[in-house]
Amino acid sequence: MSGGVDSSVAACLLMEQGYDVVGSHMSLVHLDGVEHGCCGPAARADAAEVARIAGFPFEVHDLTRDFDATVIADFLAEHAAGRTPNPCARCNGEIKFGAFLRRADELGIERVATGHYVRTDGRGGRWKLLRGVDPAKDQSYMLHMLGQRELARTLFPVGGLAKSQTRALAERFGLPVATKPDSQELCFAPAGDAGGFVRERAPALVRAGGEVVDVDGRILARHDGTFAFTVGQRRGLGVATGSPVYVIETDPVANRVIVGPAELLARREVVADRVSWVAGDAPAAEPFEAQVQIRYRGDAVHARVTPQAGARMRVAFGSPQRSVAPGQSVVVYRDDELLGGGRIVTATA
Repeated sequence: MSGGVDSSVAACLLMEQGYDVVGSHMSLVHLDGVEHGCCGPAARADAAEVARIAGFPFEVHDLTRDFDATVIADFLAEHAAGRTPNPCARCNGEIKFGAFLRRADELGIERVATGHYVRTDGRGGRWKLLRGVDPAKDQSYMLHMLGQRELARTLFPVGGLAKSQTRALAERFGLPVATKPDSQELCFAPAGDAGGFVRERAPALVRAGGEVVDVDGRILARHDGTFAFTVGQRRGLGVATGSPVYVIETDPVANRVIVGPAELLARREVVADRVSWVAGDAPAAEPFEAQVQIRYRGDAVHARVTPQAGARMRVAFGSPQRSVAPGQSVVVYRDDELLGGGRIVTATA
């Protein structure tokens, strides 16, 4: 229970359906009292108040050490490697469906539930992960690492609802979080200042005198670390060329950021590692047709997917895609069913 409306309604729905519910608020980061989204004293207080109103037990479970050793460490390592990390997907895999399931085991609890907008289908002897009914809230992209073990133990009570219906249920249950806005920033970086967080936690990545260059190598500006840039970025480049330019590539070894016109952002193919398939294995040993998504709020596009050894895959887009950032996720769908996904490591034109 994050203290938001989605997990609060999920808990209350399960109570209404006859489940024995225990609310658990995961403490992930220490912000020294700073209020920020799902973290901080107010979020904990909101979650505890929902549990009190609904009448079920509540705990605060400290996972700060696990979070730091997995999500934060990966976030910093990805920046050091010149990639754009996806900490929310990492958190789901390592914490919300990793450490949290281990906590359930400690308490002797059979199932866990979250407020994610996704659905599951366990018919036919195999669990499927499906998009949420509300396309504006679908969170399946961030859950591509889930497999049969996790899905067999997890309930997603709001996955079949629109957000407006969730808020209406919160009103009916008399919850104080019914109109609480969604948190959309990094939970560990107050005010969404990811760059400031990197400067504080990984000062070795701050390297003054870095070059912002065009595709011909002409120096256009200076920077103090490639971690502050991502492929496709247009704002904050410190460059004035008379026409729009975008980050085409970052080179952390040379401490260089390459910029150019929008047409240079097009990529036809990516290779991904850390690939996980919901069914446990790839849908086919040979290349197969599917839809893929390369951004959380992006559109799914047609592609040809080739599974490879070593938890890797190659994805050839049906049409060139812009701003494909290494480090982000490429997620594979068949209509509304999520088949799997992985981390983009290379993108080629």
